[in-house]
Amino acid sequence: MSVTVKKKPGETKRDLIARFRKIFLELGIMEKVKEKTAYIKPSRRRYEKRKALEALQRRNRHE
Repeated sequence: MSVTVKKKPGETKRDLIARFRKIFLELGIMEKVKEKTAYIKPSRRRYEKRKALEALQRRNRHE
């Protein structure tokens, strides 16, 4: 998956980088890269999934 950002007229380098970063984060590329860099055992994946679900349920209970 590639992200291409072209400079618009009058846009600063800082604005260009900010726009790139926004797109990059919205697509979730960094999370995908982090997932692929190290092997996670299936039991650890289940554990993390269960913990995230419990946290979500806890948040929903308090609302």
